[in-house]
Amino acid sequence: MRASLIQLGVDDDEPVAARRERAAGLVRSLRGSDLVVLPELWPVGAFAYESFAAAAEPLDGPTAEVMSRAALETGVWLHAGSIVERAEDAMYNTSLVFSPTGALVRTYRKIHRFGFDQGEAVLMGAGDRPVTARLPEAVVGLATCYDLRFPELFRALTDAGATAFVVPAGWPERRREHWSLLARARAVENQAYVLACGTAGTHAGVPQAGHSVVVDPWGEVLAEAGHDEEILTADLDTARVAKIREEFPALKDRVLGR
Repeated sequence: MRASLIQLGVDDDEPVAARRERAAGLVRSLRGSDLVVLPELWPVGAFAYESFAAAAEPLDGPTAEVMSRAALETGVWLHAGSIVERAEDAMYNTSLVFSPTGALVRTYRKIHRFGFDQGEAVLMGAGDRPVTARLPEAVVGLATCYDLRFPELFRALTDAGATAFVVPAGWPERRREHWSLLARARAVENQAYVLACGTAGTHAGVPQAGHSVVVDPWGEVLAEAGHDEEILTADLDTARVAKIREEFPALKDRVLGR
């Protein structure tokens, strides 16, 4: 499976409509990929809390419309990162997954909200269930940014059949070492691929870490981006997950949480 991560640059001065079209153009440049991934809250910025209400949109809103068309025209599975979802009187940090037909086939509302009783933690509702998406080559577990710090979510996704995790993020530069460490840890402990896609640029003045990364089930880094906007592509041997789990069956020795 060929996976491409778009480490999109977020400029606070760029109009959202222009960024949507630019992101769609980058998706269209990736014909030949099987899976394309965008970062967390790229239309508005993960730290642009004051803009969340104005930027909120329904699941059939303008971002979904543009991303659906890009997936269809490119013929890829598209994890379009996340949007500020408006649902009745609440907002959610919601990821969107489109099939190559342009259909919205999975949504995931972020379970762990960042902010310590501020920002996202008080402005957004919380998701209440793990979500997987079945692609032809792999079962993909969905997580978002701060979720990466909570291994129990990834273990639940593994129990649900996940062989790869997609983690869009708006991870800040000041905690970049945690980003890289945690991505590898989630891969090793679950013997699964991790595709962690961050942003470049700034979110409401908060410098972003970049350094999107693809990690294999043995914890080896297959590809890693730098700090600036970049497209990262890696070929995944999806049969390697079953092989590693068979040759080193650590998951069978679990005692707690079974």
